[in-house]
Amino acid sequence: MAESILIVDDEDIIRESLSFVLSKEGYRVREAPNGLAALEILKEDSIDLVVTDLEMPEMKGIELLEQVSRFSPETLVVIITAYGSIDTAIQALRKGAVDYILKPVEFDELIVKVGRLLANHRINVENKLLRGELNRRFDFTNIVGQSPAMQRIFDTIKKVAATDGTVLIHGKSGTGKEVVARAIHFNSKRKEKPFVAVNCGAIVENLFESELFGHKRGSFTGATVDREGFFKAADTGTLFLDEVSEIPLNLQVKLLRALELKEVTPVGTAIPITVDVRIIASTNKNLAKEVEAGRYREDLFYRLNIVEINLPPLSERGDDIPLLVQHFVEKYAHEMNKDVRGVDNEVMKSLLAHSWKGEIRELENVIERAIIFSEGQLISKEELPGFFEQRQEAVYSFDARRSMKEAVDDFERQFITHVLRANNYNKEGTAKALKISLSSLYRKIEELNIPLQG
Repeated sequence: MAESILIVDDEDIIRESLSFVLSKEGYRVREAPNGLAALEILKEDSIDLVVTDLEMPEMKGIELLEQVSRFSPETLVVIITAYGSIDTAIQALRKGAVDYILKPVEFDELIVKVGRLLANHRINVENKLLRGELNRRFDFTNIVGQSPAMQRIFDTIKKVAATDGTVLIHGKSGTGKEVVARAIHFNSKRKEKPFVAVNCGAIVENLFESELFGHKRGSFTGATVDREGFFKAADTGTLFLDEVSEIPLNLQVKLLRALELKEVTPVGTAIPITVDVRIIASTNKNLAKEVEAGRYREDLFYRLNIVEINLPPLSERGDDIPLLVQHFVEKYAHEMNKDVRGVDNEVMKSLLAHSWKGEIRELENVIERAIIFSEGQLISKEELPGFFEQRQEAVYSFDARRSMKEAVDDFERQFITHVLRANNYNKEGTAKALKISLSSLYRKIEELNIPLQG
């Protein structure tokens, strides 16, 4: 749809000539002989740009500008002024006008200015729409989960988002650490500013300092241009350091210095640059144990671990699996324009029984693949990956020759072994899943002679 322009001038010849020129450029143009008439048009029509004279009867251009700023803040205003009224034009700029044009109006200058202003306006509107979509997508209320563990996560996100505190997100790969980081950012006062995500495990060690802090041209072989680095790119916004445990030990002290002094020094210069960055870090390792092993600086660990968020694995939030399944079905059915509305009962049972070693990411991939092959409104077992058929869990079989105690022990052994596997033999996670104490789990493992490896 063509962008709309309103020409406001009490001189018919000027108003009509500007209208003619801009209409020829493809704009939808309306005219008003004074400010009052212009306001009536603005009430009934959506106008992108107002071009108005300053000196008019009934309502001057400055007053019209004030009214437009109040009732139609998204509308741009350009002032037409005589050379002798430059001071008034400057006053108009201070009140919100985006530019001014001198009389007599040069049509070529007008066309260039209007084109530039409306192009920038389009970009700003698109950015606002994108930010709105991101806000909707990463609103913590839209992160899928109703289990008690996830409700605690939502509460933490809500509280920490209101601050600038450093956050350390801990969880297995695939549990949604970056989604939580984005939720914190897009619910914070920095939501209009950059969110820069950096995978620390993917950066070559000898380029780590350059990637984070930037470099000057010629500072090393291959540095052909200046580079600002991730810290500078995230200035005034949020820097998400994913897999922060992978930062080389010799560079951890430089990261600590950047966090404490809020400044970075690009490679090849001794001049520090001040940065205002909120840090959110994530790891799939136990950093406290990394500190004990001498692989991570204790002071950096404490600097990152101001607020800790522990994302539970799927094995600890089984109640959320049906919600996640439906969420991914709706997402990919919409993207692929397919009329898939859910999964059948047999599929849901298989998904609930599966050991999701790849966590939410694996579940999402399975649903995306199933949508690709789906032919009906419900995903069936045939549309799941082959390993769901190949990997059948052991089914308990009855043997009348055994005693009650032997049968119960055998069942408990199989069940605890299954839950141990699902938790990658993490005993704390297994005890939580079984809803028993850790000491009770150790006692059962010993009594039932349960192996502690797959």
